[in-house]
Amino acid sequence: MAEVLSFRQNSRWRGAAVDHIVPAGPALVLDVASGTAGVAIQLARRTSARVVGLDLTEQMLRHGQRNVESVGLAGRVRLTIGNAEQLPYRDGAFDALTFTYLLRYVADPQATLTEMARVVRPGAAVASLEFYVPPNRFWRFWWWLFTRFVLPVAGWVTGGREWFEVGRFLGPSISGHYRRYPLSWHVEAWQKAGFEGVG
Repeated sequence: MAEVLSFRQNSRWRGAAVDHIVPAGPALVLDVASGTAGVAIQLARRTSARVVGLDLTEQMLRHGQRNVESVGLAGRVRLTIGNAEQLPYRDGAFDALTFTYLLRYVADPQATLTEMARVVRPGAAVASLEFYVPPNRFWRFWWWLFTRFVLPVAGWVTGGREWFEVGRFLGPSISGHYRRYPLSWHVEAWQKAGFEGVG
């Protein structure tokens, strides 16, 4: 469904996040908000790392487990239920970390970033994937039309009422998040959490 709603850009975006991790050659990677394990699978395919995928939603993890098993990566990708705001791992446990579409859904984005920084070793590679509201007025207008009309209709056509509601939710959720936490806040929050080379 994410592929449909993103006009098949979701896989490309995930690949770009993984591109950032690959050169670090990690041995152990944490994928937070792993969902259906799309990023976790790419990480395991493109590195020799063991990957831990963590998500709060059991239903998503069940789907993710089926995906992992279907591509023969059950020995390298382990999915577990957990909360990004209270990660059940020791300090500096991971060589790299990824998270996808997460900060809009947590109560305290700054604390969540700080918690993720806690569980990676110094110098770890970290990559995030998130939607954004275009700053250019022209593109922002088309983005608004897309998120308010196209996404709900695409959701309805491909997945019925449930995915219509998902499509209808996304635009206001993204807009609301960036009104409260603009891009400049995100950069500062990452730096405040202890991440370096943010960009």
